[in-house]
Amino acid sequence: MASDTQAPLTTGPDTELGVDGVPRGQKVLDKLVDRLNLERIEVNLFRGVSPVESPPRVFGGQVAGQALVAAGRTVPADRGVHSLHAYFIRPGDPAIPIVYEVDRVRDGRSFTTRRVMAIQHGQPIFSLSASFQLAQPGLEHTEPMPTGIPGPEQLPDTGALIAGLGVEPGLFHLLPRPLDIRYVGAPLWSPEFVPTDEPLRVWMRADGTLPDDELLQVCLLTYASDLTLLGSVLARHGRAEAEKPNNRASLDHAMWFHQSFRADEWLLYECHSPVASGARGLATGRFFTQDGRLVATALQEGLVRVSPK
Repeated sequence: MASDTQAPLTTGPDTELGVDGVPRGQKVLDKLVDRLNLERIEVNLFRGVSPVESPPRVFGGQVAGQALVAAGRTVPADRGVHSLHAYFIRPGDPAIPIVYEVDRVRDGRSFTTRRVMAIQHGQPIFSLSASFQLAQPGLEHTEPMPTGIPGPEQLPDTGALIAGLGVEPGLFHLLPRPLDIRYVGAPLWSPEFVPTDEPLRVWMRADGTLPDDELLQVCLLTYASDLTLLGSVLARHGRAEAEKPNNRASLDHAMWFHQSFRADEWLLYECHSPVASGARGLATGRFFTQDGRLVATALQEGLVRVSPK
């Protein structure tokens, strides 16, 4: 992520509108990058804001991405983040800024550890621990990418899919879209969806071009990782369960970054829920590049309360 002393990010061409009339494209992406470009208010204190068009509470991927930016701003540039572990403590208020306080836990010869607390109204809303590593050689192997998956070029983007299905989009789908997301198979909110034990899969990429900044690529992926992960819990129970009044919220979130990647190039995100109980669901996610490399793994437990209609 660019330091505070560098020139501000430039905006791209005028915002495009999808077929459903929702803003998308480079300018929308630039605004997300600007939100990740935190204001430094002290050596270990940063401030971030939410977009004007926001859900009633701060999107979890946003606060996770901003917290990771804050951590990364205190780490030498030659150390890349390899893992993060986070807890969502309280709902965030999108109407006011979020203050991120960084604790420089350890600076070792190979690893650097940071702890970040996100604060609003004098109370913590989110905590994150992140580990950064100096690049080193070692053993290498990876699980293969799933086969038989249609490529992103064969699938409609979210706006075109919503328009084609003629469904009423949810609140989140009415917000400006900085990411191009393409569902492999019917999404949970589609009338064509049927319950499945198979993973949910989407292709996604930043909807424009990002600066050549490795920390920014990781922070964008952290943002994106919270979008479809908990949906895999409801997917095993079908559309009828998804349509009931429900309360979904991320409780904790962990990620491991295995190899370098670009978040403005296509990534296949495969999400699956192995278990749900006690009004909580566990979901796992894997990110693959188009050439088959497994570049990141996500794990999240979320609150999933479903009420009878």
